[in-house]
Amino acid sequence: MFTSPSQILCTVCGVRIYYYGIMLAIAIAVGTLVSDFVASKYYKLKKDTIIDMAPYCIIFGILGARLYYCLMDFAFYLKFPTEILAIRHGGISIHGAIIGGLLGVYIFSKRHKISFPKLCDISAVGLALAQAIGRWGNFFNSEAYGTPTNLPWKLYIAPEFRHIPYLENEFFHPAFLYESILDIIIFAILFFIMKSQKLKKEGNLALIYLIMYSVARIFVEHYRIDSVTYIFGLPVAIFVSISIIILAVLLLIRNSK
Repeated sequence: MFTSPSQILCTVCGVRIYYYGIMLAIAIAVGTLVSDFVASKYYKLKKDTIIDMAPYCIIFGILGARLYYCLMDFAFYLKFPTEILAIRHGGISIHGAIIGGLLGVYIFSKRHKISFPKLCDISAVGLALAQAIGRWGNFFNSEAYGTPTNLPWKLYIAPEFRHIPYLENEFFHPAFLYESILDIIIFAILFFIMKSQKLKKEGNLALIYLIMYSVARIFVEHYRIDSVTYIFGLPVAIFVSISIIILAVLLLIRNSK
């Protein structure tokens, strides 16, 4: 059993410093540095190329993550539009971050005349590791947990963070941990594939990442109970993940020809 110590790391000059923000910052930094290492060592790009690209990905990634989340709860944000900018109140989506990040990569690739598929391959490796780290922000926020359980690795959730149907339950599946572990496995597989240099077509590594992460997300969604939007009783993230898998597989088939 384990439990989150707190949401707040400390207070500086009256400003609260949240663990969630710290974990996201660490995730972005580590993911960027790993991708920059990959770019210079395995893709022969000039060192610091990915560091120069990072602001594009961060800005568009955050915008995409927030806008996607707001669209998933459109009725609420239509009623309270000022809450769209209240990102400190929570509410970002990894699918939106990926879409926004891709836009940032595309703009950078055009401005610097670097292959877009190649940059996607490089980014995918660092992104998988960044996701594994960033998910621990959910741990400190006591969110992204799953259904009730009494397994040895159960996660205690304080009453104020429990969803209404589960107020009487104390222990839940640590869904954030499941995804973090799967993200580390995805990172290891991507790194091995990249290092083996068996993929000749640029963009295929990024497509493999999308397939593997989508499969992992479908598995994790089986446990999570905090989805904002449901379709036919299933979280919308499952349908988005299935759509990504189909599209990525079709693109892989096209590339193989």
